[in-house]
Amino acid sequence: MTTTEEPSLHIGFDVSRTKAVLRAAEKCRSDLNRLATRFPSSGQRGRVTLEISLDDFLVGIDFLADWPYPESVVWAEEFSALVSGVLDDADRAEQQLQVPAAAPDWDDADVEAALGAGWQADLTEFQRRDIVRLLSLQHGANFSVPGAGKTRVGLAIYAAMRERSDVRRLLVVAPKSAYEAWLSETVLCFKSPPVATVMGQAPDPRAEILIVNYERLDKSLAALASWLSGASSMIVLDEAHRMKLGAQGTYGSACMALGPLTKRRLILTGTPAPNGARDLENLLSFVWPGHGRRVVTQAVAGGDLAHASSVLRPLFTRTTKNELGLPPFETRIRRLQMPDLHREVYDALVGRFTARAEASRDDFDALGKAMLRLLMAATSPALLIEGSNRYEPLTYQVPPLDVPGNESLYSLMRQLPRHELSPKYKEALNIVATNAAKGRKTLVWTTFVRSITTMERLFAAYQPAVVHGGTPDREEQIQRFREDPDCHVMISNPATLGEGISLHHVCHDAVYVDRDFMAGRFLQSLDRIHRLGLAPGTETRVTVLAVEGTIDEVVAMRLEEKLEFMGQILDDPSVQQLADLEDEPSGAAGMDMADVRALLRHVDAVSAH
Repeated sequence: MTTTEEPSLHIGFDVSRTKAVLRAAEKCRSDLNRLATRFPSSGQRGRVTLEISLDDFLVGIDFLADWPYPESVVWAEEFSALVSGVLDDADRAEQQLQVPAAAPDWDDADVEAALGAGWQADLTEFQRRDIVRLLSLQHGANFSVPGAGKTRVGLAIYAAMRERSDVRRLLVVAPKSAYEAWLSETVLCFKSPPVATVMGQAPDPRAEILIVNYERLDKSLAALASWLSGASSMIVLDEAHRMKLGAQGTYGSACMALGPLTKRRLILTGTPAPNGARDLENLLSFVWPGHGRRVVTQAVAGGDLAHASSVLRPLFTRTTKNELGLPPFETRIRRLQMPDLHREVYDALVGRFTARAEASRDDFDALGKAMLRLLMAATSPALLIEGSNRYEPLTYQVPPLDVPGNESLYSLMRQLPRHELSPKYKEALNIVATNAAKGRKTLVWTTFVRSITTMERLFAAYQPAVVHGGTPDREEQIQRFREDPDCHVMISNPATLGEGISLHHVCHDAVYVDRDFMAGRFLQSLDRIHRLGLAPGTETRVTVLAVEGTIDEVVAMRLEEKLEFMGQILDDPSVQQLADLEDEPSGAAGMDMADVRALLRHVDAVSAH
């Protein structure tokens, strides 16, 4: 778009190629200021220069129609080509939604021809279906469950695009735990594997496939934008739920900036809407900038999620656990009672004070009512008291001491492990002991590192493997759990071990000592023991522990709502099943204090050797 007049407005890239820059003539300064109010996230760069994120610019591009001098607007050629391409993509997606096209009826020979002679890896029936479906779209999303082979499908889409000469480079954004899968799959899938590297200080110019983690994106934006622009490129976001905050998050804003620079965009995640529609809006906004958010908003506006699922279904593919033929699994919740002192302390933390608690009101108020603190307190309020270091375990008294009548409640909270055993630890210990007696290994999940180290001590008789963010020998711990018959339990937190590891060949029991509000993290952690490769008839059991009258019940309710939404939007009954946990009686309820003492003495005896 050119003109012989002085441009009233020039639109192009910033130096990093990740933002739109609008430069107005001095006489149009007030007009630019008015335009800036239509883009709330824009930033003023000098008197007549405006910077806008690419996604926000594309979402609000219609606002440019109000510019009073349209005949003298000049677009930088490269930027104009990008915007035209993105808008064409959005139009095609809109047509796909209005008149969903059936996926091409390809046979195996058609798929092999599309992937080219350089492809050599075997494909399952579901992978072939997903490949054909995604190749019928300009851009797409693969929401298949873990174990369905999304990595191989992503490489197949790249191979087909390369065979068409549409792209020559692939950028993979993935968590570090997925590096090995992408590197090994690249070798397995191609007869002559492309040069695939993990990004170091800068992109390797020789790399055909470049892998980078989400944490590196923000500081490497300009370098990655330059690498993508050096040749026609494709981008894949693996575990794409990590950028679910969209432009409001660091990862999301970086992904949104890079996406439009590529010829094809593909997202992979088994948990696309862990917190509801907003997450899905942000993911599809990456796939179809300026369009994806509007599509989801309109689809779910009426509240009919079955309808929304049918509307959105043309834009993604999903292989479910039921389709993979996995054996079903049992998911139950055990509702536990607090001992009296524990209850009195918890009530004080949330502002319900007994006469004894009143004397320590200031101390309890100082601890606050933050969600994480209340989750800790539901397990044991003693976790709230700082130890000599952040990993110091609680030490339980065997047998417990009587509760003195003359101590303040705050002082008793500090000494709580001397007077009673946490009902959650007691229940988890009972489950681990019962499973170990049957030769079954148990995976125990908890959010907090001090809870991990406390159970490590309590479960010493069962030679626990332990993995958290500070574990120096993570791989050795995982290998010991897999291979050592005397290692009956692994204790970890979903933030550390929730992705990128398979334990389903050796472990079929999981216990959640606590859960937070992150539905995606809960689903991802479940998939460590329930995924493709399970032997037919395998009995997988998942037990959630929740203390009655605490934040545990709030978490359970919110996760139920989130899982119900995700199950309906994906039309996946296995996810909806998780939204309705069956109640199961406490297994430790029959243990009296003598039973607990005997068990803990056994643990102490083992620990002493």
